[in-house]
Formats: sequence, C-alpha cells, structure tokens
Amino acid sequence: MEIKDQTRLVSKVLVLDSNTECYDRIKIFCDANNLVGLKVQQDNLLAVLKSNVDLGGILLSETYPDSPQGGIAMAREIHEIRPELPIFLRLERNARLEELSEKDQKLFSAAYRIDDIAKLRHAIDTCIFSLTYPNALVRGIAELATKAFESQFKDMRVEVETPYIVRDRIIFGEIFTLIPLESSWCRGYMMMQVEEESLLHLVKADRTYIDSHCAHNFRNLNNVLGEVTNLIWGAFKNRYISYTNNNAHLAQVPIVINHLHRYISFGSEDPQLCFKYTLTERGDSNGFSLIIYQRFVFNLNWSPDAFEESQTSVEALFESGELELF
Repeated sequence: MEIKDQTRLVSKVLVLDSNTECYDRIKIFCDANNLVGLKVQQDNLLAVLKSNVDLGGILLSETYPDSPQGGIAMAREIHEIRPELPIFLRLERNARLEELSEKDQKLFSAAYRIDDIAKLRHAIDTCIFSLTYPNALVRGIAELATKAFESQFKDMRVEVETPYIVRDRIIFGEIFTLIPLESSWCRGYMMMQVEEESLLHLVKADRTYIDSHCAHNFRNLNNVLGEVTNLIWGAFKNRYISYTNNNAHLAQVPIVINHLHRYISFGSEDPQLCFKYTLTERGDSNGFSLIIYQRFVFNLNWSPDAFEESQTSVEALFESGELELF
C-alpha cells in the first residue's frame, strides 16, 4: 500500500492563457494555494472539457487565444459544456469586469490582473475550497478504502493519490455505485466509479473472488464493485457515523443522471471530495492497473465541527471479521 500526501487537499484547474510571460506568476499562485494547474492545446480544449478530466475550476485569459475578446467567447462555450465549473478571468491592465454585458459578467466567478493575482485567493477559497474536511476524516477514508481493496483484490498494490476537490459532475467509467451516508454531522452519498473493461481484466486474471470463467456476465463485475462499496460503507459507518437525531433529517432532493452526457447532479452546487486509487498487479511486467474513483458529496447536511471518530480502529474491525461480507 502506498498513500501519498494526505495532509492537504488540492484541486485541478485548467489554465487557458496564451501569454507565456504570465505563466510563472500563475504557477507560483497555484502552488501556494493547493491548485494543480493543467494546460491543454487549444485544438483539444473542447474534447478535454467533454472528457472525464475532473476539475475544480478554470483560469482563463481575457485574450485567449490571442484575440482581444477571445476569452469571453471561450467562456460562453465552456459554460455551455461545463456550467458547474467556476471560471476566473484574467483581465488586461485597463479592463474591468463591469465593462462586459450583464449576461457575460455572470459567466465568471471572479476577475483578476496578473499584478494582483494574490487577491484571487479569497475567490478560490469561496468557490473551490468552500467546505472544510477534517484531516482525520480524509486520512481515515483512504485507509479504510485501501483495506477494502486489499481484501477483495488478490496480490494488488494500492496507491492513493493526494485527495482533491472537484466541482464537475462527470461520471467516470461504466460501473457506478451510490450509497447514502447519514449521521448527526453529515448526510449525503458516497460514489465508486470504475471502467468495466479494466475490471473485467482483473476478473479474467483471477485477481478477484469471482470465478474467472464467469467474467462474461456483467452482473458479476457489478458485484465486485458492490462488495467493495459495502465494505467501505461498513467501515465508514463503524468509524465515523453516529445515529443521534437521524430521524430529524427527512428532506430529500432529486438525483439527476444523464447517461448520454455521463452526468450526475445531486441538486447542490457544493464541491465534492474525490479520491483516486490505482491498483497495480504485483509482478505483472505489463504494468496493468485498475483505476477506481471515490467521491463524497454531502449535499443534505455537512457539519464538520460535530465530526467525531470512533475509538474502534479499522484494523480491529477487519481482524474481527466484522466488516467481511461473503
């Protein structure tokens, strides 16, 4: 098991700026504010936005790509494709956001100039890092999920990337599980997502507890991710959830899923906590790996000040067999 830095949360942002003289200032700002800047060639931009790249926001130049109002036109296209993503507009020296039409102003969460980019910090905190996640919770989720993977996949090494914040609503892969989380301090959902072909490879290779000869039945693949989801949910419940006053939470909101656009909405604009796990076959010279995404959306209640961790350790629960499902 390899777990990368769990002490801080990061968020990926797409940097769309054709002024190379600004790159260093933008990179310094991103590094100082837990942002991972990504660049993309203009010809590939729309394809990337329609893909599974999970983003927290976009830093867009007013003149991108190399035209006085190019960034404004680009913002309109971006908003059509990914309206949930906040866009932060870099203005030229003498420009002002108020000079745009009222409709265009609404495309942007904030505007800045390269000389005062530090002032963008407040907007980043408000739009991307608006929810506080206790460090013990973030570390614990990665720990209990890793235990679940190790119990269900044979001879697999688990690597956990630095947890990050996303604002998009894009679904990854074809197999998707969703399970509610309800307690006195949180109420929402945990999602697990994986590509069917990659999971099929592991079943055929006898790396799971599903008979490799039954890999052709897609329901068996569903069961693999379902079993892992149950294990993680059980561990989360035992470690973090208190049922005090749960009956007081009766409100619900519709969950909207659009399969054509691989899109899911929980009726909330809040960002989501995301974990990316990479499972690699030990001793496989081809280096095959399985990627699993785990997301948490606390769209109905989020009170981190009331968060408590059970004194019972995850290791003890697995050793006792309390979390094993057969």
